Amino acid sequence: MTTPFTPYTPNTDADRQAMLKAIGVASLDDLFRDIPAAYWNPPLDIPAPLSELDLRRELETLANENRHAVAGPSFLGAGAYNHYVPAVSLALVNRGEFLTAYTPYQAEVSQGTLQVTYELQSLTCQLLDMEVANAGMYEGASALAEAALMACRVTQRYRVAYRDTLSPAYRAVVATYTAPHGVELYPVAPGATLKPETACVIVQHPNFFGYLEDLGALSKTAHDAGALLVVSADPTAAALFKAPGSYDADIVTAEGQALGLPLSFGGPYIGLFTCKSQYLRQMPGRIVGRTVDTQGRTAYVLTLQTREQHIRRERATSNICTSEALLGLMVVVYLATLGKQGLRQVAELCYHKAHYAASLIGKLPGYKLPISGTFFQEFVVQCPRPPREVNAALLDQGIIGGLDISDHVPNGLLLCVTEMNTKAEIEGLVKALGAVR
Repeated sequence: MTTPFTPYTPNTDADRQAMLKAIGVASLDDLFRDIPAAYWNPPLDIPAPLSELDLRRELETLANENRHAVAGPSFLGAGAYNHYVPAVSLALVNRGEFLTAYTPYQAEVSQGTLQVTYELQSLTCQLLDMEVANAGMYEGASALAEAALMACRVTQRYRVAYRDTLSPAYRAVVATYTAPHGVELYPVAPGATLKPETACVIVQHPNFFGYLEDLGALSKTAHDAGALLVVSADPTAAALFKAPGSYDADIVTAEGQALGLPLSFGGPYIGLFTCKSQYLRQMPGRIVGRTVDTQGRTAYVLTLQTREQHIRRERATSNICTSEALLGLMVVVYLATLGKQGLRQVAELCYHKAHYAASLIGKLPGYKLPISGTFFQEFVVQCPRPPREVNAALLDQGIIGGLDISDHVPNGLLLCVTEMNTKAEIEGLVKALGAVR
């Protein structure tokens, strides 16, 4: 059996002979003798190997077939949002001192990273109006799923209610996490009575369709039944509207991508996780605390670690294996750069531009805004033709349209407008939609 030459396999013939000798095998044929010869090198219908230069050209050709968000107007949201990332963010996070996403176990040599995480926790609490936050989760969907499991631990109940306006993707992740624990998931309408032994009510704010939920009413419904209120929030919207904590929410999670992280084709992102201080011991993930050392100097340390690696398995509340330190740093830099007023200005731009777009689209013949209420940066449009056809027509003009939600709203298109969309782009979208009848 011979090994064909390839520039991607660094082992020389001498290297291979040395390895075979070390394991006591005379040849590759002997090494793979237990495998039928017909399967050693089966014929594969693939192109011949390319040089590095040719391979790079091939990949660039394939990449250029993508229509990404920064190549022109985009009105796609539904959980990942095209916001401006300040240049200072990438300049700082690419410094060698910070370029890691791993957990700083050794506090004595990780004070900078620990301080950043502490600032992330503090800023998250301020933004969402909550009492405690952890060092970050993998992303918003799994953070919400962990919140549901946490509510079950706190209440010792195993039913979870959710508003049917929750993101279908988030709902699927929650179902995946809770199913092995025998947790029953069920939808609940506003004002409806919860099933007995319900651990929590999950609500997205703004919801999947971009509209604000009545958190006050849902908070009362949950607490009157002895359940917790769990909110999956948009952190940018929290800079403009009342934060979830002001509605007496018990656990609030969020997708932090909007706070200075590029779209990156869907990840990696960072989940934000907060709760009331009385539930601190049931919070998953890690918490960084601030104290003083023996010389009275400020010091940071991992205060709470709830993973089975650190405590008895039966007491563990998390399986988070590493932190989101690098992405958390990007969030901290973004929030520190914009400040309270800057973040509010971003939120106001998103709100007003989205409403401007909706006001124009609502006047187009054949188009409707089927959902009433207050929305933030996303809204639903009912189209005269199937959204896939509408989006195809938009793409022909270099415009990325919205998300096809026809399974929720007949011919429904979920559009998103952020501060990145100019007035000309919005009016170009409206013109292009008007040509689709």
